[in-house]
Amino acid sequence: MTNFLAAPERDQITQWLAQQPAEGLPVGDQLFALLYDELRRLARSHLRKESSGHTLSPTGLSHEAWFRLAEQTRTQWRNRSHFLAVASLMMRRILVNHELARRAAKREADLQALTLSGLEQLALPADRDVLAVHEALLAFEAVDPRAAQGVELRYFGGLENEEIAELQGISLATVKRDWALARAWLHRELAAQP
Repeated sequence: MTNFLAAPERDQITQWLAQQPAEGLPVGDQLFALLYDELRRLARSHLRKESSGHTLSPTGLSHEAWFRLAEQTRTQWRNRSHFLAVASLMMRRILVNHELARRAAKREADLQALTLSGLEQLALPADRDVLAVHEALLAFEAVDPRAAQGVELRYFGGLENEEIAELQGISLATVKRDWALARAWLHRELAAQP
């Protein structure tokens, strides 16, 4: 994940997150201002994997994720990377919920697949929609929760292997093994779906 902030700003963000009060994120407006560009970058990354006619914009997605994260009172933020990883996962959930709502509203009409253009990272067929990937990842989570979290952090969160290793408290070699296992498992699972 590219760091857009200078080291003092990253350290300040980590301090603010560590001092989070029970009622939510500290110094919300200042923190949001410092993280805004990175949140929008994450949102753009998520939306690049969606169909071109998506109704959410990067701004809307980043704001929705921020509002949901600001309500978190039980999460103990470790650092900026941890916060951005959770923000990315929140964006994924927002997009999945958005697609579920869209499909529910169009239940009587033919469904059009919401394709992900970046599935080559996972070596998955390019015609898989966000719900199929989400369901396959949930199934994989039952098999190997740590590896599934690594997939989420890498594919949806945009984190590098080193950042995933730090967040999960495992070695870089283990992250790489988990990634290889996850790719093979998800490829097989999605290839078996009609």
